[in-house]
Amino acid sequence: MTRSPASASASASASAGEELVWETHFHAADLGKLRLRIDGLALDAGLPPPRRDAFVLAVHEVTCNAVRHGGGSGTLRLYQGPDSLRCQVTDEGPGFTPDSVPHVLPDPGTAEGGRGLWLVREITDGMEIAGRDVGAEVTCVMRL
Repeated sequence: MTRSPASASASASASAGEELVWETHFHAADLGKLRLRIDGLALDAGLPPPRRDAFVLAVHEVTCNAVRHGGGSGTLRLYQGPDSLRCQVTDEGPGFTPDSVPHVLPDPGTAEGGRGLWLVREITDGMEIAGRDVGAEVTCVMRL
């Protein structure tokens, strides 16, 4: 499941001052272990408990979306900068736009989606959605 942080393709995505901490390709069966690993890496980075829990939940929501809507798998890259953790998840699904994430929490009784990404946007310090030729890329950031 894990690839070396020295991967050339992932290193190109690191912003100035960031280091690739972990890169992995995942499937549904990997989500539990992935959540534990993110928690450990966030702890190692010094993210305090309430914010660490929020970051782990946000990453879990994004990875579950990649599995559910993005072709059954995805790639996660975790970067650490001097004052933040940044998680980038890509998938091979049909993609979507930032406009598909509701601005207010949708009523649970509706068929409208987007609750998970709405939550990610609310509990992290930043979320970006980038379109790709194939699939989607969702990035969330949490300041340390």
